[in-house]
Amino acid sequence: MRMSGVMRSGLASRASCRAVDNRIWGAERIRGELLKLGFSVATSTIQGYISRFRSTPTGQRWSTFLRNQAAGIWSCDLFEVRDLCFRAHYVFLVMHLETRRLLLATSTTEPTSDWLAQHLRNLTPPGEVPKFLIQDNDCKFGRSFDSVAHGAGIRVIRTPQLAPKANAHCERVIGSIRRECLDHILTLNQRHLQLVLDEYRGYFNTSRPHQGIDQRRPSTFGKPALGRKPPAGARVVARPVLGGLHHVYQIAA
Repeated sequence: MRMSGVMRSGLASRASCRAVDNRIWGAERIRGELLKLGFSVATSTIQGYISRFRSTPTGQRWSTFLRNQAAGIWSCDLFEVRDLCFRAHYVFLVMHLETRRLLLATSTTEPTSDWLAQHLRNLTPPGEVPKFLIQDNDCKFGRSFDSVAHGAGIRVIRTPQLAPKANAHCERVIGSIRRECLDHILTLNQRHLQLVLDEYRGYFNTSRPHQGIDQRRPSTFGKPALGRKPPAGARVVARPVLGGLHHVYQIAA
């Protein structure tokens, strides 16, 4: 089906404008939708209309900001865990972006704004606060949490809607906790869950190498990943963590 240039442009404008309202479609996706309706429009034509509605980003990119300000950025999030009896528990975690140190991993059955605010207050004594705190738009954080952050001099940065990659480092830690720990352990109750989280956090910070910081450990972030050369005949011993789910490898004394 062919159309005159004026008619085609008019239909393409209306159809592409509606698609662009979603802010997630590219030119090829819009072209596919138009073809489905019987309109043959060139990709370059659609790209011309998109450019009118999508402004070119100015300033530094998000990845550049995270890299340049990593030393002063904390990231936080909540995720849900079910115990053996299918009761819901919510884990609140906070991590330091530069070192990948897991500062907090604590659980509750009722994650109120006051509960979250108190944990943030405990983490931020005078003189030991980050410059930025990245969080999503979860309503559980609430006004109390924001008040504590602002009172401590922390600038809260909320991620855009439907953009989990904006808090990718925290999402990555949640994935690690699930894959390396909680997916293999049936927790009995909140106390048991907290014991598991505490033991894993110790392993995560002091013994587990991290690819994002060049195979270093958060607790030894300022040191090279390669340790001292072991003496001849040295013996490696393995200490079990979480009942043998993981091991810490060390040179025997």
